[in-house]
Amino acid sequence: MAGSHGHLGRIAIIGGTGLGTRLLDELDQSTVQHDTTTTPFGAPSDRITTGRFGDVDVALLLRHGPGHRYNPSTVPYRANLFALKALGCTHVVASGACGSLREEVAPGDLMLCDQIIDRTVHRPRTFYDSAAVHVELADPCCPVLRRWLQASGGHDRLHSDGTYVCMEGPGFSTRAESNMHRTLGADVVGMTAMPEARLAREAEMAYALLALPTDWDCWRGNADSVLEHVLANLERATTSAMDLLRSALADTGPLNAEASPAHTALDLAIFTDPAHIDEAERRRLRPLWGRVL
Repeated sequence: MAGSHGHLGRIAIIGGTGLGTRLLDELDQSTVQHDTTTTPFGAPSDRITTGRFGDVDVALLLRHGPGHRYNPSTVPYRANLFALKALGCTHVVASGACGSLREEVAPGDLMLCDQIIDRTVHRPRTFYDSAAVHVELADPCCPVLRRWLQASGGHDRLHSDGTYVCMEGPGFSTRAESNMHRTLGADVVGMTAMPEARLAREAEMAYALLALPTDWDCWRGNADSVLEHVLANLERATTSAMDLLRSALADTGPLNAEASPAHTALDLAIFTDPAHIDEAERRRLRPLWGRVL
């Protein structure tokens, strides 16, 4: 169980409307608060709900905002991750609907991605516009967090690893692009994991990506519309993700016992001489780099 010691603070869960609503229903309602934190990067997608899920402190954020108002390119990723860090989050579990690029990954399955290919082009990629900060990102998804989720035993169609290619969107792939993503080695395709995973690392938060395949992407030559498959399978995938999260949150001991490599990501990452970083900028981003500056 979670405690006040060790490596675990609050667990953030970033998800779509369905998943967030279900988790909210299971929170201890006597502990629920709605945080309206503003950040140096503007307001988050939505109010962040904090509370307790059993013995665990959690923060829930709807990535696309109320009513799914933000498309993947306009989600305020920097504000979202900054606000979660400021609320004491040490670990982030992000879920997201995606398309399968492999025959063996069926709609309704779950995938704990270990790798991400970033093909976005229009999104701010860093918090640190006024300094040279180079975090390591060889393994964008935290191995400690992934092992914890995998060990929960909450789902019998869980793929323990896989590569997610993040495209810009908001339209889906052409068939040629879908086949290209397969040749790149990707297993699923989505639109939201980047820069989310990169920003989590810059904020020294462990990040896990729980991909929810809702369809086979158009490489497979679907006779029906991809959108019809997405809408038909989204509820099923959300139910699977909820089962896994419920099982995992029942025992967060492994997260208390082992620190994530992400928790010290800034130790050697700040290349700019601190003497040349403006004091106002230090204060502005203190929740992010205050541990090392």
